Amino acid sequence: MNSIDRRSVLLAGLGAAGAGALAACSSGSGSDGGNALVKPSGSAVAAAEKKRKGTGRRQRLALTAAPAMIDLGGGVMPRTWAFDGRTPGKEVRLSVGDTLVAELSNQLPNRTTTSVHWHGIALRNDMDGVPPTTQTAVRAGSTFTYEFVADAPGTYFFHPHVGVQLDRGLYAPLIVEDPRETLAYDDEWVVLLDDWVDGVTGTPDEVFAELEQGMGGMDMGESAGPSSSSSGMEGHDMGGGMDMGGDSASPSASASSGGMSMRFMLMGAGSDLLGGDAGDVKYPHHLINGRVAADPDVHTGKPGGKVRLRIINAGGDTAYRVALGDHRLTVTHTDGFPVRHQEVDALLVGMGERYDVLVTLGDGVFPLVALAEGKDANGLALVRTGSGSAPKATVRPKELDGVIMSASQLRAADDVRLKSAKADVTHRIKLTGGMGRYDWAINGTPFDMNDPGAHPILVEDGQRVRLDFVNDTDMWHPMHLHGHTYQLGDSGPRKDTAIVLPRKKLSVFFDADNPGQWMLHCHNAYHGEAGMMANVAYRA
Repeated sequence: MNSIDRRSVLLAGLGAAGAGALAACSSGSGSDGGNALVKPSGSAVAAAEKKRKGTGRRQRLALTAAPAMIDLGGGVMPRTWAFDGRTPGKEVRLSVGDTLVAELSNQLPNRTTTSVHWHGIALRNDMDGVPPTTQTAVRAGSTFTYEFVADAPGTYFFHPHVGVQLDRGLYAPLIVEDPRETLAYDDEWVVLLDDWVDGVTGTPDEVFAELEQGMGGMDMGESAGPSSSSSGMEGHDMGGGMDMGGDSASPSASASSGGMSMRFMLMGAGSDLLGGDAGDVKYPHHLINGRVAADPDVHTGKPGGKVRLRIINAGGDTAYRVALGDHRLTVTHTDGFPVRHQEVDALLVGMGERYDVLVTLGDGVFPLVALAEGKDANGLALVRTGSGSAPKATVRPKELDGVIMSASQLRAADDVRLKSAKADVTHRIKLTGGMGRYDWAINGTPFDMNDPGAHPILVEDGQRVRLDFVNDTDMWHPMHLHGHTYQLGDSGPRKDTAIVLPRKKLSVFFDADNPGQWMLHCHNAYHGEAGMMANVAYRA
């Protein structure tokens, strides 16, 4: 990986924003204590929905989830699951206040259930698409209709919330336009990033089956950071070397006297920006808009034209460092909400995060590179405004090592900053687990799909809520809250997904104004599936 000029990296506060933020009035235990919870289809949810300002316009969408052979370019044509035979799925675009009526038809094989989660949208709880909490999973051969008002503008996307289906081809961008938009630009380009394994080296289910066996007991060399029996990085050696011949303290189906089969597990993925271990999974391809780097997507523009890039990380296990060669980026929004504009060379984008940037195009051919952080690979797209030859697929623009922006350096725009208020309740969200046992969890307890109401993080309608993410692991986690946006610290950006670095604390605040039961989870598809998920539930 390229070296980083630390003097130019604006990352001093990543994972620690809000450390000195507002004090809380009381502390929540995270135990239900026999409290009744607001039901996803209850009267409180219906009442909140009536308060949403709508235009009365209804936009209908038909989505069919089914097996498909897709063309990723360069002769790569894997079989996967996709919406309507394409990956990414067709972009959906609404205006603020429009009602989306989306009928999902599940045509997946082997009686596979599925759903659609509308990532980042603060919608009504029973439309959030999270089995078994907010709905029953949609059975194969069945349909389900999602209907909700999209009352906040921004860059969003949608994907399943069942198993590790996120890491297949079932996703698409969702753009909610603001008719009162104040940004001035000539063109838009949605830039959707993804790490790809399905149908090439295996399936996401095979990846998870290997990962969940863990790596405890193997001699992996020195850990990248402090470790313990429950949260240490027993599996990832930053130097990449490993003794596979030793006896395993935790034998698994893939372990033998000769070592452990590792078709998918990635070793030696280290990143200073991410505080150590960068990821778990070896991906054969990194995509931009569904194209491999060897056969990239091309945006055609005019020299001097101002373009709004809507950057979405739909990946399962990869953070991307994004830069456009010979250009600087002006960050205007993150996760749909405006920020004070800031000019940077590159962005660090975790899974589930979105950034909007403005860029004024030069004359020629320029590489838009999504460097797979710590993984020595990249996705590539091209901007063409004039003559010139395309760069190599492995191009590394100098901007990747310039001023690198993450969310903790941004500030919310004045009109979306939360009003100053004391927190009514504080919840300590301890991120636990490690690669040794692959026992990722929140507060030491993996989420129980058979009892989603167990161990809720309780809030009440109207409260100002503080969440203290305390990362007790040696790996970074992009933490996503459904149904709400939170603010980083007392003046940071409004977001629904934020990176929490290893051994760091991140304090965020949100107003409990959307009743229901909402998932809070790591947006690493494999960490979430292993159990790093909790239910933020409103008391009835």
